[in-house]
Amino acid sequence: MNSLYSFFIGVRWEDIVDILLNSYILFRLYILFRETNVLRVLMGVTFLWFFQRVAVYMGLIVTSWAIQGITAVAALIIIVVFSNEIRSVLQARSLKSILWGKHRQNVNTPVEIIVESAYEMAQRRIGALMVFPGKDDLRADIQNGIIWNGLVSKEMIMSIFWHDNPVHDGAMVIQGNQITDVSVILPLSQRKDLPSYYGTRHRAALGVAESSDALVIVISEERGNVSVAKGQNMTVVNRKERLFQILQEHAGIIEKRSPAIRKERMEMGIAAVMSFLIITGVWFSFTRGLDTLITLQAPIEYMNRKPDMEITETSAHNVVLQLSGSAMLVKAVRPEQVQVRLDMKDASIGSNMFHITENNITLPPGITLTRTTPQNIQVTLDVPVIKEIPVQADWTGKLDSNLILEKVKLSPSKLQVIGGSLIINDISTIYTEKINLYTLKKSGTLTLSPVFNPPSLRVAPGIRDTITAEITIRERPQNTK
Repeated sequence: MNSLYSFFIGVRWEDIVDILLNSYILFRLYILFRETNVLRVLMGVTFLWFFQRVAVYMGLIVTSWAIQGITAVAALIIIVVFSNEIRSVLQARSLKSILWGKHRQNVNTPVEIIVESAYEMAQRRIGALMVFPGKDDLRADIQNGIIWNGLVSKEMIMSIFWHDNPVHDGAMVIQGNQITDVSVILPLSQRKDLPSYYGTRHRAALGVAESSDALVIVISEERGNVSVAKGQNMTVVNRKERLFQILQEHAGIIEKRSPAIRKERMEMGIAAVMSFLIITGVWFSFTRGLDTLITLQAPIEYMNRKPDMEITETSAHNVVLQLSGSAMLVKAVRPEQVQVRLDMKDASIGSNMFHITENNITLPPGITLTRTTPQNIQVTLDVPVIKEIPVQADWTGKLDSNLILEKVKLSPSKLQVIGGSLIINDISTIYTEKINLYTLKKSGTLTLSPVFNPPSLRVAPGIRDTITAEITIRERPQNTK
């Protein structure tokens, strides 16, 4: 339970944004490629990557290396083999259609006239190519068209595609109830899996359908049938009722049937959930599965100490922390982001033992504590008191044999010292810093500093913290015979 809590506490808001953003990108890629062969290959590569991560976790070095190589080759194959499909999906789509989709507005299209015209031309073996744009801009696809802007009628359509008409070989663009362009040249599909009997019209229909959301009706003069191109698919439509329904759905005149809508919504929901789970797994793999260890030394901060108490002694001033996390997060850790705090609220006079836990340590999000050294800190607290203590000179070395130390006068002779009551009551003398007798050759004055043991002692406020030593030295009298 604690591990799960620590996991969620370690998640940064940046991690949530990262997961949601990439989940949406993956979901949109699914939407764009779901009707292509690229999606199935990408799913295979995803499974390869998953097994490679499992192999890494289990320590299977050779297996992991082999799967990693296969995944890299597979990614290259996708780019080379399916370049046409990838280009057809992304080339002419607007940024808006790639990032999100919108409901198509209703367009008043004379569907019945178009259906009657299509099947009559098929019966007469008149070839035709009619393009019905969706929400994508087709200006990047159509070339050399002649602006027409005429109302849709059966006679108009039949006359444009009549064999003797100079514009009959090109495509017709129909938007709403108008024929906007005629004699339009469309891009040819570069797919290699198309049937051999597909001519230029069929390849042109697929070319514009693959690169946009347009619907294209193709009428074959050789076979006398009506086909519809949409996305990656080309379908022969033998019944007028079916073509009527397809055109109405494309134009937004009728909505899709409820079962189809429910099925599509369910598919989108499952795709969204799977995208989120996949990206979460990838994020976990990179941020938690590949942990890096570092060691930092952090000073101890004492919090909530009672005003009348002071720390006289501690067993350690710093704590060595071993931290783990992803390489990127660990490299970004700054020393000031790591803090060790001990709460002195319940501490009492004397020796107190504190056990350092994760609650005492502040770490950046995403970083985990693995070990602390030391784990226990002993802190001695005391109430400071003032005591006047005599001062005594501390000597070292030896005076020259021909000299005599006659007198030493210290000023002040006593010092007011502040220290913990448990310590200062046992101290009867304060010594000066050491005076080397060997260096003394004559009388003089020295300015000395007091030496406090323990170091927590200090001179009371307003008192001079130096000691003046007036030293009197005379020569030893010579023996005379």
